Amino acid sequence: MKVLIACETSGIARRAFAALGHDVWSCDIEPAEDGSNRHIICDVLDGILSEGWDLAVMHPPCTRLCRSGRQWMSGPGKWTEPKKLPKGRTVEDMRAEFETGVSVFTACWNAPIPRVAVENPEMNDLAKDRMPSDLPAPQMVQPFWFGHPEYKATGWYLRGLPSLAPTDLLLEPERGSDEWKAWNKVHRMSPGPDRARLRSRSYPGMMAAAANQWGSYALSEVAA
Repeated sequence: MKVLIACETSGIARRAFAALGHDVWSCDIEPAEDGSNRHIICDVLDGILSEGWDLAVMHPPCTRLCRSGRQWMSGPGKWTEPKKLPKGRTVEDMRAEFETGVSVFTACWNAPIPRVAVENPEMNDLAKDRMPSDLPAPQMVQPFWFGHPEYKATGWYLRGLPSLAPTDLLLEPERGSDEWKAWNKVHRMSPGPDRARLRSRSYPGMMAAAANQWGSYALSEVAA
């Protein structure tokens, strides 16, 4: 299969699909962390989505679309003055980033590709108002479904692909225990310049499951 992994620099999803023999490429505005020659540095809006892919797994920016990002764009109601803003940022900054997030997400969802998985959390009401009418509710999965002892709700908006099934389901720890606190390390991560990048990284177990399940599904459709 010809597979695109969009908005990824880690190479985690790309390597998972490559391990199963797919013709897979990643793309992002930043270089690949692993220096791979199967990575294209480009803006996802500049035409790469129209290059004849069979399947695409995409990770567009979600900072202003997710529920936690709403506070920076509006107070009570919709598009009222926010109660606070990040240090050094303006309302105009926040809303420009929101518009970019909407544009990139909708381009990914509407891409002329028959099988699409777009990763984003559940969206806030402002973002939902701007989404395509055919956008389904996301499938929410957790890393511990795939062998990673962590909590981080991950939403997959799927078109032409089945829901992901757990492959290595771990038993959850007792709430409030030291182990439970360790499982919440993503949410407890200290502020810093790399926090957003580290929080957004894919999980190898989840991507291995995606490559196996979605890749096999796509191959079976083509064979039929």
